[in-house]
Order: sequence, then structure tokens, then C-alpha cells
Amino acid sequence: MAPEGPPTPPPPARRRRTVRLRTLLVCLAVVPTVAMGTGVTVTAQRLLAQSAHLRADVEAGERIGVPLVRLMTELQAERAVTAARWAGSSVADEALRDRRAATDRAAAEFRRLAGSGTAEHSGQREGRLASVSGRLDLLASYRKRVDAHSGSADQAVGYYTGAIDDIIRAYQDEFSHAEDAELAQESKPVVALFSAAEMVAREDTALTLAGPSRELAATGFSQFLDAVGTHRYLYDTWIVPYLPPAELAVYDKLSGSDAWQTKLRVENAVIANHKDTPTGVKLPADVDDWPAAHHTFAPRLAELNTARAKNVLAHADAKAAELQTEVYWLVGASGGALLLVTAVVVLTTRSVLRRLSRLHTRTVAIAEETLPEVVARLQRGEPVDTEALPAVHGREDEVGQIADAFARVVAVSVDGHRQLAAERHGFGLFASGIASRTGNLVSRQLSLTEDLQDTFGHDEALLAQLMRSDQLTVGMRRQIENLLILAGGEIPDPHTEPMRVADLLREAAAEVEDFRRIERQALDEASVRPHVISQISHLLAELLDNATRFSPPRSKVVVRAELVAEGLSVEIEDRGPRVSAAGYEAMNERLHSAPPFSVLAENAHRLGLFVVGHLADQLQARVTLRRSVYGGTAAVVILPRVLLVPAAERPPVPPAAEPRPLPERVPRPAAVPDPVRTPVREPVRTPVREPVPPAAGAPPAPAPAPAAPMRSAAGPDARPALPERVPQTHLTRQLRGPRAPEPAAGRDTETPEEVADAWADYEEGTKKVEAELGADQP
Repeated sequence: MAPEGPPTPPPPARRRRTVRLRTLLVCLAVVPTVAMGTGVTVTAQRLLAQSAHLRADVEAGERIGVPLVRLMTELQAERAVTAARWAGSSVADEALRDRRAATDRAAAEFRRLAGSGTAEHSGQREGRLASVSGRLDLLASYRKRVDAHSGSADQAVGYYTGAIDDIIRAYQDEFSHAEDAELAQESKPVVALFSAAEMVAREDTALTLAGPSRELAATGFSQFLDAVGTHRYLYDTWIVPYLPPAELAVYDKLSGSDAWQTKLRVENAVIANHKDTPTGVKLPADVDDWPAAHHTFAPRLAELNTARAKNVLAHADAKAAELQTEVYWLVGASGGALLLVTAVVVLTTRSVLRRLSRLHTRTVAIAEETLPEVVARLQRGEPVDTEALPAVHGREDEVGQIADAFARVVAVSVDGHRQLAAERHGFGLFASGIASRTGNLVSRQLSLTEDLQDTFGHDEALLAQLMRSDQLTVGMRRQIENLLILAGGEIPDPHTEPMRVADLLREAAAEVEDFRRIERQALDEASVRPHVISQISHLLAELLDNATRFSPPRSKVVVRAELVAEGLSVEIEDRGPRVSAAGYEAMNERLHSAPPFSVLAENAHRLGLFVVGHLADQLQARVTLRRSVYGGTAAVVILPRVLLVPAAERPPVPPAAEPRPLPERVPRPAAVPDPVRTPVREPVRTPVREPVPPAAGAPPAPAPAPAAPMRSAAGPDARPALPERVPQTHLTRQLRGPRAPEPAAGRDTETPEEVADAWADYEEGTKKVEAELGADQP
């Protein structure tokens, strides 16, 4: 039973290793090159081995072949002398001894040269040469039998015939040239010549055995007939057809000589005119012409045989030299071919890799530079230069096809981004239209709120509610302007005159709901140009709103502005929660990039930073978020100098006005105004006093009585006016004179909010101590 549990996941598939193109090209060239080199090496070794064998044959022919032929000739001569003496012909003892001495010298030379061969050659011819040597060892014993006239003539002559047959076979095995068909074909006439000469020598031996009586034994006559038929067959079939022209001419001359014709005549006469007798065969008288003819053509026939053997050896030597030359040419040609192949492979590889490198460089440049720039231009609604994009040329080579395929991919990508940009632009126009209409309604709502403030300004409670409604409406207008900015539109700016930085900070703070917590500090006197006032004010309002919403409700948000080397620096610092370095990096990335609508949709609750980023991009300003020294967040805005008004163009500074509890606001429309529009009036607001908590330990002060409304003195029921006091009329004459000016009383630097915060901290501390004391009691 299989164990229960989750199934074992299959092992991950092994990733196939990718081989570099350079390696593939090198392997593609190396494999056939190595194969060709191996083939050349094998062929060269075979040819060199064949050449070495031929040279060994030539050396063996010069060292052993000549002694073998000489030994064969001496044995044939000694056999003829032995046969003559056996037949009773007159042979001098000195002639016999000379012939045997010549045979002994030839045998001694053969033994010496045969024993000096290398192990390789001795192993190849060991059988035949050993047989010849064994025959020669019996030569002395057979000579004694001949001298003692012991045995038969066939035995005496048969020994020499067997030894000569072994010599011919040894020569045939030694110089067969089986590795070379041409030399093997040339070697056949040599062996056939030696065999034919042996047949002619056997004829001579047979006729010599007939002696003066011209009578042969039946076996001797049979051997004569065999010799005649064999040597004629050999000449007609194996010798004459294979002789070269020069040697064929020598043979024709020999066969046309009188001695050769006499030989043929005697052979024909013996075959045709012999007579059988009870003891053997009686030969015709023509045989008496044989010795003289044989002594004439035999040396010439031996010369033909020797010349043919030497020519074969010379041809073998030339063939060996030719094979060596062929090996040299083969090695040289193969080396040249290898070098050529190597050069072609190197050039081809470099050409392919160079084209691929250019394609890779251009592809990377298009992917990292051209295409992003084209996409950015399409997103900005700017025209695109199609010449900067790769074009399809319809190339037929593989690299060109890859380039064309990449060009098609780029074209499809650009078309897709162009379509997306067109859709985004259309959506932006649609959103801008909606924002414009909504902004007009909000502007009309603000105008109505201002009218209500002017009408019911005497009612403080109602005025406070109207101010609250006005503040929320201003926030609505800013959100509509955010939509307009993100849709690619621009904030209409009604300002026509430069604005002081202090007034700009006050206007930006007025658009924040919790404006009472904002502390403004304009450290330098500067003014901004009128066409960017609304954009800068909106940018600062978004940062101030973000600072007030993400910081404790009783903490201060400080905004300070001062001139720096690059322009105007506006720093907004809060005491909000601690943010990690990764969080600041993500927020700064939002400030420095224009995200697509998909990203805006995912961060719909955090559009403020995107709006700030858009405005900063339009103003060429730089906005950076970082950690403040208090642990909160500090937003630093650097406005370039081109947005500031030079000192010579600044308007005169108006006299200092009495500070108002509420910040002033210059109303502006949120979108492009309609052709017919109710003018926006400057609101006239009645200050609302904030309740100030009493000091610690003091009783709360009574609430002030509401101010009585002033009644008009006109009307039928009007009461008489009360008497008015004239200053200093009730004083004594001594006190009516001018007085020295009294020092002005200093203004309390603490605001009502700070007093309220202090009182709240006091109450919170008191409650905390009471709770701790209550917990300690049993």
C-alpha cells in the first residue's frame, strides 16, 4: 500500500546549456578539418608503408634476388654437366670441379646474404629461403652419389630440379609486390621468364641424358615433352603479352635468331620423329644440333631474364620514390588546405560575429535609447522621426532576416505605443473637459459662498460654517485641478502681476484644510512671475496638505523659503511618522516619473505625489523627500531662477498690514473659464476668534458677550444719540499737555493654538498621573 501524503513533485527539468555561436562556428570548422587531417594522416601512413615495402623489395632484390638468380643459373649448369657425365659423355674432371666450385661460391654468397636480413624480412621469407638452404645442405651428398654412380639418373637430376624449383618459388614469394597492382603485374613476366628458362634448361638436361646413343627413358622423354609444352605456353601467354616494348624487341630478335629456330626445329623433330623402343625412346639425329644452338641462345635468354628482373626492381624503386613524393605533395596540399580552411573559418567567423555584434549593438541602442525616447515622445504627444527606427530591407541572409524581424517587432511596438498614446491623449482631453466643467461649477460655488459670507457676516456661528464650507470647496477645486494636471492639462492662472514669496506661501497654506497648523517663514524677499503662481501654489499646497494629514494633529508644519544658488528653496518640514529609506526612494521615484493610468489607478488614494511630480516637471523644478532632523519628513523644492522676478522688476513692497487670524486666498478658476463667467470677488471675511484655554490653575474666563448690533439713527422711532466724549476734556489742565511716548507693549508670541495645545498636554498629564495613582491604591 502506497504511503499517504502529498505527491512528490517531479524533478525540475534540466536547463539545456546554450552554446555560444562562436563555439559552434569553431566546432563546425574543426570537426571536418580534424576529419580531413585524420584521413590525410592515414593515407600518408599507408603510402609511406607501401613505399617502405617497395624499397625493402628493391633492397632485398639487390641483396638476395641477384644471388638467387646466380645460384639458379649455376645449379642449372651443374645439372647439365652432371647429366652429361651420367650419360657417359666425355666430361673432364676439371670442368666438373670448376662447375661445382662456381655453384659452391653462389651458395655461400646466398647463405651470407640471406642470414643478414632484418627480422621483419626473414620472417616473411623464412619458409622458402629455409627450403632453399635445406636443399643446399644436401648438395654434397648428392654429388657423392653422382660420383659413385649410385642411384638412377632421375634421382641425380631430380635433386637439382627440386632445388631450382624452390629458388623460383622463393623469388616469386619475395618479390610478388602484392601491395602494388602495377608492380605485381610487372613481376609476373619475371617469374614466368625464370620458369620458361628452367623448362628450356630441363630440355637441355633431357637431351644430354640421351647421350651418344640418343635414347631416352620413357620418364625422361615425358619430362622433355612437358618442358617443351610448358615453356611455349609461358612465352605465348605470360611473357610476350606483358613485356615492355624494349624487352619485347629483344625477345623478338632472340626468337628470330638461327639458334632459336634450330631449337624449335629440334623440339619439333623430337616430338614428331622419335621412335619407341623396348628400353625407351629413340631420338632423331636432329638432336645433334641442339648443344651448339643452346650454347648460343642460352646466354641471351639469361640476359633477357636478368634485364627484366632489374627493370622491375628499378620500377619498384621509382614507384617508392613516387609514393614518397606523393606523400610530400599530399601533406603539403593538405597543410595548405588546412591553412586555407582555417583562414576561411576565421574570416567567416569574424564576419558573422562582426555582423551579429553590430546587430546586437544597434538592437541594444534601439531598445535602451531610441525606443524609450520614441515612447516618451508619443506619450508627450510629440511627432516621431521614423528614420531613427530600423527599417525592413527584405534581406535574404540569416542575419539580415533577424534584423528585419527585429525591425518588424519595433514597428509593431511603436504602433502599439502610438495607439496607446492616442487613447491616453483622448482620455486626457475627455478628463480635461469634465474637470473644466466641474471646476466652473466649483468656482460658482465659491462665488456663492463669498456672497453668503458678505451677507451674513454679522452672524459669527453662521460665518464659521460658511468659512468651513468655503475651505472644503477650495479642497474640491484642488482635487479637480489635480485631475486636470494628471490628464495633461494646465491650471489657468488669473494673476497678471508678480507675487511676493510670503504672499505665495500664505495662498498655498490657505488651500489646506488644517491651515492653522502651518507656520510660514519667508526668510528672503523675492517674487515669482505671474504665469507660474498658480502652479507653484498648487505644488506647495499638495505638499502642505500631505504634511498636515500625515503628522500628529497638534504638531506644527513649518514652511520656509529662502534664496539659494540655484534659485528659490522652499522646505516643508513636519513631525510625522518615521519613513524607511526604501519608502523615501519609492516616493521620490513617483515625483520624478510620469506614471501611466494603470499605476494611477492602483494608487488612486495617493495622487498627490504624482501631481507634484507633474507640476515639478512643468516648472523644471526639483522636489526631494528626505527625513527631517525631528524624525518626520522634509520636502525640499528648488525653483529655478527663471521663475523668479529680478530685483529691478519687483513691485514696491506694500506697507505692513495688520495680521489677520485667517489666511487670505486669491481665488482662481480650476480650469479654462467659460466665455461668460460671473466675476470672482475678493472675499471679505470676519475674523473668528479661537477659544483660548485659561492658564494652569486659573479659573476659566467668562465667555465674552456677543457684540450688540448697531442700530441706525434714522427713522421715526429713532432714539436720541448718546453724548460722545471728547478725548482729554475731562482731565485737568496739567494733564492735557503732550506726553512722552510710551513704549509699545510687546505682542504675545504664542498663538491661541499653541496655548490650546499646552492646555491639552497639561490635562493629558494630569489624567495620566491620576490613573497611575489609582492603579497603585488597593
